[in-house]
Amino acid sequence: MLAAGVAAVLVTSGGCAPAASPAATGSQPSGGDTGTPAPPPPPPPVTTVAEEQAYERVITQVLPSIVQINTAGGLGSGVVYDTRGHILTNAHVVGKATSFEVTLATGGKPRQAKLVASYPLGDLAVIRVSDTNGLNPATFGDSGKLKVGQIVLAMGNPLGLSGSVTNGIISALGRTVTEPQGEGSPGATITNAIQTSAAINPGNSGGALTNMTGEVIGVPTLAAINPDLGGGAAPGIGFAIPSTTAKDVADQIIKYGKVTNSRRAALGVRVNTVVAPDGRPVGVGVAMVEPGGGAAKAGIKAGDVILSVEGKPTPTAAALSEVLATLKPGRQVKVELLSPDGRTRTVAVTLGTLASG
Repeated sequence: MLAAGVAAVLVTSGGCAPAASPAATGSQPSGGDTGTPAPPPPPPPVTTVAEEQAYERVITQVLPSIVQINTAGGLGSGVVYDTRGHILTNAHVVGKATSFEVTLATGGKPRQAKLVASYPLGDLAVIRVSDTNGLNPATFGDSGKLKVGQIVLAMGNPLGLSGSVTNGIISALGRTVTEPQGEGSPGATITNAIQTSAAINPGNSGGALTNMTGEVIGVPTLAAINPDLGGGAAPGIGFAIPSTTAKDVADQIIKYGKVTNSRRAALGVRVNTVVAPDGRPVGVGVAMVEPGGGAAKAGIKAGDVILSVEGKPTPTAAALSEVLATLKPGRQVKVELLSPDGRTRTVAVTLGTLASG
């Protein structure tokens, strides 16, 4: 999140025809030349005009549903969820704050809002504004129907520029990505993430990724980091939480005041990354086994080191989270372990459900 900056609507459109010349307007050149005027320039291709009109239509439809969320620590974006004042955003946008100022893309004085609940495990949160006048809820689409190559628009407040819009395509589907953990970032593992080439910058988080029918199909959350650029964002590689996940979390928070079902698999252990003397991560150490959980029933004990799950190496706790994020509760999986005495063994674990808090 960044401090608020200039407020502006930045929508770039192309395909403009060149400026008309005197001949193109039908006027005669000076000097008494009576030659035949040159024909007017051809109109822009129909496909270009239609594409511009489609962009304008989607932006006009969706942008009024995008808000700027300000906290003491910075700003982010949000999407108006319903007429009761609920706004969906990222958990890392709200951070530890419980009260906010919300500004609509259509302008006006900031409105006061309170936290309903934050869900750091999925990096989602819901806040609620007290003044519901003029709210325009967005329409959420089915992210399960998306296809690679679809044109999408990202709407939010990057770098404090309110109501900004960028375009791109869906570059990939079904990504599993883990956010870097740090100040204001919960380090969440996002499953089925949408990868997009639409520019996502600080301040875009919590906004809307939309299709060309004006449906929100994702919540822009993070950009890839390129180590070769000194940790800077990798151009054209951003990720969004799919709308089906976001809606499920928002509906649970609004109904129950919290997420009651994470729908995420868990082994039933508390872990930490084990490193070799040279600092290289070698596995995930089991610090505690939850009584009655899948791991306990399979005979996993504190001190064991998890080397792989279903044949996929788990050198770090983050890697284990990413593997488990692709699995479903109730499934039986093979877990390879290194015992304190140096022996390796493989056990079958029936996965439980990850606690929501």
